[in-house]
Amino acid sequence: MLEALDAGQVRRWVAACVRSLDAHRGAIDRINVFPVADGDTGSNLVDTFTAALDALLRADARELAAAGGAFGLVAKGALAGARGNSGVIASQVLRGMAEAVRGLDVVTGPALRAALRRGAELAALAVSEPVPGTMLSVLDAAAAADGPDTLHAVALSAARAAAEALDATPGQLAVLAEAGVVDAGGRGVVVVLDALVAVVTERPEATGHLEVREPDESAPEWPQAEVTAREGGSELYGYEVMYLLSRTTDAAVEKLRGVLDRIGDCVSVVGDGDELWTVHVHCNDIGAAIEAGIDAGRPRRIRVARFADTVAPGRFTRDRAVVAAVRGSELAELFLAEGVSVLRVDGADPDAYDLLEVITSTSAAHVIVLPGDAGLMAVADEAAARAVAAGQDVVVVPCASPVQALAAIAVHDPRRRAGDDVVGMAEAAAATRRGEVIVAGEDAITWIGPCRAEDVLGFADGEVVLIEPGPPTAEVLIRATEAVVARMLAAGGELVTVLSGRGAPPELPERLGDFLRRERPDTDLTAHPGGQADSVVVLGLE
Repeated sequence: MLEALDAGQVRRWVAACVRSLDAHRGAIDRINVFPVADGDTGSNLVDTFTAALDALLRADARELAAAGGAFGLVAKGALAGARGNSGVIASQVLRGMAEAVRGLDVVTGPALRAALRRGAELAALAVSEPVPGTMLSVLDAAAAADGPDTLHAVALSAARAAAEALDATPGQLAVLAEAGVVDAGGRGVVVVLDALVAVVTERPEATGHLEVREPDESAPEWPQAEVTAREGGSELYGYEVMYLLSRTTDAAVEKLRGVLDRIGDCVSVVGDGDELWTVHVHCNDIGAAIEAGIDAGRPRRIRVARFADTVAPGRFTRDRAVVAAVRGSELAELFLAEGVSVLRVDGADPDAYDLLEVITSTSAAHVIVLPGDAGLMAVADEAAARAVAAGQDVVVVPCASPVQALAAIAVHDPRRRAGDDVVGMAEAAAATRRGEVIVAGEDAITWIGPCRAEDVLGFADGEVVLIEPGPPTAEVLIRATEAVVARMLAAGGELVTVLSGRGAPPELPERLGDFLRRERPDTDLTAHPGGQADSVVVLGLE
């Protein structure tokens, strides 16, 4: 049995925490119901302690010469890698422990007790509105445990007090009592302290030492706890925003806390005691949370998660889905008729979170995204990246035009392997040439010469290929469309697709059909109303 912890044993403890938390990850995630039932507390604690262990493993021998130095590395690594409320609180516990043992070669029983107390103090300061019945209550109980001053006695009494406090959490928080569970973060604290006892007693950590009460319909009879504003408020906010902050001042940090308190809740702005801070908030205005960080210093490693998108058992109810972002109401109906989930774009470009909401609402494990417009590619890429980070398999098929998206849908086959289906859709989109006819909104210089406002411009594959002098009468628009189609067919093609915009002459599809029968009788024509406002007609050639 150990009498003191040296740097090597600190590393053993952190490694044991990672293994034990990983073993309990699923069970802790399942009982995570406060402050929001996002099912990620166990995962967040694993990630946070893994970051702490990584900091130790990357350190050189000089940094690991003493236990105090090892704790300092653990605290910095945990802060930089903290995930979620539980991870932020855990990082502050480790920071407090590091402060208490700074400069010590080894950590004895009295030093460990002081470290646990300082860790609980900083953890409480990390939460703007502490609530009884959470991991803070469990930490307080562990820090307040009395007994002999040997290392083993201090560790064991802290673990036992934490376990007793954990069992009492449903009586302190109504949402836990209603679900019939103990606090998930508190359960993580017990796992961590149990791992410490295992290291001190030089035995394998008992990953199954304590049972976890699973949620069920028959909740035990607990005394009614007060329902706090904090608990109710958390349900109003849909996003979690986290980032690291540097190059700031104490005054700027206090101002940042005030701003975040006004726009959301579950606010934590905590530092490593040196120059790095971790910022955490639940909010709806993601931009405001990030802009506040920019005002305060230099934010980096920004992470945003939508609570409804968090990975949880049974989240995906179907295997595959296709999502498209399209301009034009009639065009949207055309995609919907093909079983595609649609983000309707009217006016200004949407942001990534608009498209992310459609992606996640499919409840599909694998989602194929069709931007349908060159201007929507960046939005699609960002939304896909955020969905992937939340556990969904999302692939963007490049489409610079809705006709390319339609070509991709035409070959979509959910019976194929997902990878083969994506390849087939991407090949179909890439093989579809695109054209467009628009009315110039102002004077401009093009690749083929100047144009004036109300001139009619024809595009092929994104390049201006003709200019018809305005005004844009029906005859001028039809003539321009015929000219663009003829130019595109010069390189070959068998099927012309036409999507008529709001400003297209009603007779345009029929007149274009007559033109093709005269000039290219070997070519088929498919015409649909698109309803897009930004172009008279969109053309596709396969």
